[in-house]
Amino acid sequence: MGVHGNGDASGLLINGTVGVGKTTAAEAVGDLLAEAGVSYAVLDLDSLRQSWPAPPGDRFNFGMLLRNVRSVAANYLDAGATRLVLAGVIEQPDERRRLAEAVGAGLTVCRLRADHAVLRERLTRRHDGEPEVLRWHLDRCGELDAVLDRSAVDDFTVDTTMGSVTDIAASVIKRAGWL
Repeated sequence: MGVHGNGDASGLLINGTVGVGKTTAAEAVGDLLAEAGVSYAVLDLDSLRQSWPAPPGDRFNFGMLLRNVRSVAANYLDAGATRLVLAGVIEQPDERRRLAEAVGAGLTVCRLRADHAVLRERLTRRHDGEPEVLRWHLDRCGELDAVLDRSAVDDFTVDTTMGSVTDIAASVIKRAGWL
């Protein structure tokens, strides 16, 4: 039986660079699970780490994220969720291990990818009127993509360059073996 009394539970992290569609895909995965009658919860990891200031040596507030995931995941699992869909970023194998421990269930990692021109277009649209924020995200996009290429923390990859959100979510679910 799982850590929280739900031995059937499993987690899926949707990983990838900024602008690739992690949160959108996670929400669509949740919609498809609901349609199939599968109990689930979606966790937006950016929201669970969003506080200021981050402690020294923890640029992206990963420690706070783990504390919050541990609490929130436990609540969802105790309430009967069998699938936890997480949208966020892990950059290192150790982060994957620590996140899996915090989730309290097996964790599969899907990396979303998209052509750089598409990422640039998405980020430009998202940060319209915010030139400094856009510049940071455009720089981070390439930087993070390279980090993720090197770290190889993902179990499989799904391309989000083309296709509907629903089709992308269905591909993620199929590759994860959830339906």
